[in-house]
Amino acid sequence: MPLPKRPHLASPDEVRITRDGDAAIIEYADPKVAVTHFTLGKEKLASMTDEEILEVWNDGVAATEEFVQEYDYVAKEIPLGRPQLRYFERGDQWVPRGGVLRGEILGSTGDDPDEPFISFDDRDFTPREFVRMMSTYGGWGLRITFVPKDEIHEEAEIEVKEPDDDPDE
Repeated sequence: MPLPKRPHLASPDEVRITRDGDAAIIEYADPKVAVTHFTLGKEKLASMTDEEILEVWNDGVAATEEFVQEYDYVAKEIPLGRPQLRYFERGDQWVPRGGVLRGEILGSTGDDPDEPFISFDDRDFTPREFVRMMSTYGGWGLRITFVPKDEIHEEAEIEVKEPDDDPDE
């Protein structure tokens, strides 16, 4: 199931605002947009109209959109020989230390989610462990490039085109 769309600037007819304790629940008419529990505090929320809540909400959405437009993301790749992962004790899971992972696919695991299937830093991960580690980047995009295992430290040349053996042709 795809992640919900990020909330956008909205007019009063595009959202329904309800209250729950110290939060305004902002629900877009478009069911593909995430429902948000916008915490404002019980006293502040009690004195605000729906229009005022929407104005504060839209200010925050606009600030987020501006930040995203100005943000220049540079993926950090951990140097060869240094650990790419660290164990996060409070979450009881492995997490990437950078924005690039170099690893080796070990092979098919069949239907067993507890059988090793991918390796990073000489540590084998089961599909379950791998997916859990990737969830630390929930909401991000992902791009996987397959390279020969002795070239994982090099940037692959990429050519955008349909494969020659396209089964749909």
